Amino acid sequence: MLIIPAIDLRGEKCVRLIQGDFSREKVYSSDPVEIAMKFKECGAKLIHVVDLDGARTGAPGNLKSIEKLLHEIPVPIEVGGGIRTYEVAKGYVEMGVKRIILGTAAIKNRALLEKLCTDFPGKIVVGIDTMKGKIAIEGWEKDTGVDLVNFIKEINALKPCAMICTDISRDGMLTGPNISFMENILGISEIPVVASGGVSRLEDLVKLVAVRNGAIEGAIVGKAIYEGQIDLKEAIKVIEGKQIRCWQNG
Repeated sequence: MLIIPAIDLRGEKCVRLIQGDFSREKVYSSDPVEIAMKFKECGAKLIHVVDLDGARTGAPGNLKSIEKLLHEIPVPIEVGGGIRTYEVAKGYVEMGVKRIILGTAAIKNRALLEKLCTDFPGKIVVGIDTMKGKIAIEGWEKDTGVDLVNFIKEINALKPCAMICTDISRDGMLTGPNISFMENILGISEIPVVASGGVSRLEDLVKLVAVRNGAIEGAIVGKAIYEGQIDLKEAIKVIEGKQIRCWQNG
């Protein structure tokens, strides 16, 4: 299971929100590149970047920071937030972004999702953010009423390269991931699944990697790293280095 550290951008700064609430923000750094370099030094193989301004407004809002990350950090990044047109998605691919995450657009514009999956195979990720079994969009501020199970069944055929599944109620809360939520998704998804939301300690990652015998492709970790509750270097060594048994016994 890949450990994917997260950088959430708002106003070109590195921040974290609690349960996606824009009024509950904490700024961790005014230099996202410095944060990403620390992730690189810890051994990160992929960095998860969310343009929070873009997610809220529907258009990229932190391009300057994203461009700097691409130019200065030798680690692939995936980007989500505000990607709602073909042109924006194509622009990110041409900039060198490893994977493009569609959230709102995947729900509201299935034709766009299908075309991007066709034109950019291996590049498109669907971000599924849920609250009480329903999918939320537009920076988590709007409940679509779309049923999670039905949506996953519909997009299986489009074959995006992965799905990032977030339980909004756990995000930024450091209360642990929703294991039953991930179990249910893995039971219906034909697409690689990445877990997001709630990871607070190394034991949480151990639990995730054990779900369905390692079926989860990756886990996104944000606030727990910034608050010092997870040592990213140690987590990568334990989880990606397949040292779980030794760690549990020692």
